[in-house]
Amino acid sequence: MNARPRPWLRVLLPVLAASTLMLGAVAAGAAPDRPSSVRAPRAASAVSHASAAACNPEASSLAPSGPPLVTPGSFMAKIRARGYLIAGVDQNTYHFGFLNPLNGQIEGFDIDMIKAVAQAIFGNPDKVVYKAIPDSEREQDVETGAVDIVAHTMTILCSRLKHVDFSSVYFVAAQRVLVLKDSPARGLAALAGQKVCATMGADSLAAIVKYRAIPVTVPYWTDCLVLLQQGDVAAISTDDSILYGLAAQDPWTMVVGPRLTDEPYGLAISKQHPDFVRFVNAVLEQLRTDGQWAASYARWIGRPVPAPPPALYAS
Repeated sequence: MNARPRPWLRVLLPVLAASTLMLGAVAAGAAPDRPSSVRAPRAASAVSHASAAACNPEASSLAPSGPPLVTPGSFMAKIRARGYLIAGVDQNTYHFGFLNPLNGQIEGFDIDMIKAVAQAIFGNPDKVVYKAIPDSEREQDVETGAVDIVAHTMTILCSRLKHVDFSSVYFVAAQRVLVLKDSPARGLAALAGQKVCATMGADSLAAIVKYRAIPVTVPYWTDCLVLLQQGDVAAISTDDSILYGLAAQDPWTMVVGPRLTDEPYGLAISKQHPDFVRFVNAVLEQLRTDGQWAASYARWIGRPVPAPPPALYAS
């Protein structure tokens, strides 16, 4: 077996994880390995909005009231008066939200969702202040009003619905495992008693514990990649959307194992602004129907492009 290069030679984009600065007013084919295709959300039963006691996280959001219009007195009008949208994002998840070292811009599938919201408010997709935040601060920043919206590979969970509202589902990932190519492990079931990395605040920690692996937590997924490269952990387990981005940065790694969980992504918004939730859902509906969602998927994730997840709403 050929020896792997020393870890410091293999660290590519992970150096970006060291930067967590606030980036203000950012202007402005297919890979063989890619996240699993979008799975249609489960059909909704009667649910109470934001009720974690008996909720369907994939049908928990408020339906649009019509096209995305900025009405007087709305939260969208306040954002327009301010002059920019404040978005909490990731800056080190390749394909979804990452700081491109070639142009200094935060880019990715999640970022395209934010740009569409800014376009609907201002007629300009670049009127956004991006605040790079770790997984552990996503809910907190929405609740405190530090950001208007979060687009951060964030799974809609009933537990999270106690604290924040979400848009309709715009992407569905699945929890899997990333290992070095010379590892015999082919899933979490083979990693009992071994160290498996995840970020602080990630819902993937529950499955790691369930399979009796030893969780190791860090602020960012690229920190996990460094630990894996150095041999300090045996694997990383999270959404395949994130894992394929890490694998693209290190050709000595691979994504393995079955789908452990479904991870429906939503844009997180404060419970104080239901009008903004409806507005964002109207924007997402436009993206699903006018081809923008498909174009963004093809650009950042690859082809073939599946149908977007259909929007389901709380009754």
